Amino acid sequence: MQTLTIQAGRDKQGRPEPFPALTLHRGELCTIVGNTGSGKSRLIKDVEQLAHGDSVTGRTILLDGAPVPHAERLHQSAHLIAHLGQNMRFMLDTTVAQFITLHAQCRACAVSVSEVIALANEITPEPLLPDHNLNLLSGGQTRALMIADIALICDSPVVLIDEIENAGVDKEKALSLLQGRDKLVLVVTHDPHTALMAPRRVVMQGGAVTAILERTPEEARLYAELSQAYRRQQCYQTALRKGEHLA
Repeated sequence: MQTLTIQAGRDKQGRPEPFPALTLHRGELCTIVGNTGSGKSRLIKDVEQLAHGDSVTGRTILLDGAPVPHAERLHQSAHLIAHLGQNMRFMLDTTVAQFITLHAQCRACAVSVSEVIALANEITPEPLLPDHNLNLLSGGQTRALMIADIALICDSPVVLIDEIENAGVDKEKALSLLQGRDKLVLVVTHDPHTALMAPRRVVMQGGAVTAILERTPEEARLYAELSQAYRRQQCYQTALRKGEHLA
């Protein structure tokens, strides 16, 4: 898969969405913005389910310009799309190392446990260790582990992420990492800094895509300023965790 196309459906009132189609490419980052209840989560669910005019929105998702046959949708979705939700819990009662080993074996991937853990530790301030129990990981550790897993083990070319700024990870490093692995990354966000990371962003309102905006040069400069502020905030967070004064 090289491209994913979202064809317009309808809003909550049944009116046609005011855009013809949106085509996204592997290695691209696209953000999705809008008020609570505007339809952001429904949009990524349509992508995850590879909808073909049969969801509540009536949207159709194309892979490389073609719809996915109904009989193949579940299989294609499981192999092509990874979804990183806000609330993630592991069902396995096992260690981090055992989980990585098991998943790598299932995917026939030769990556080592140490590689995955090292990558996860680049994007979380709470170090992961091989003998940590999955069910005792914090939310940030869990997200960091899954991002590293998606990058190194999971060969899914599409990654859907819901509000990464609430994940307790370094979002700039995490998103750059996934793009660098040739993933198409769609991120739902309410955060201006996250939204401006992407060259294009989708604006949602009333259950519909109401605009697809290109980042302007002025917004690119604003993003650089927000990135500096983000780095300062990370330094303050580190100092707080260490029990230091912020003066």
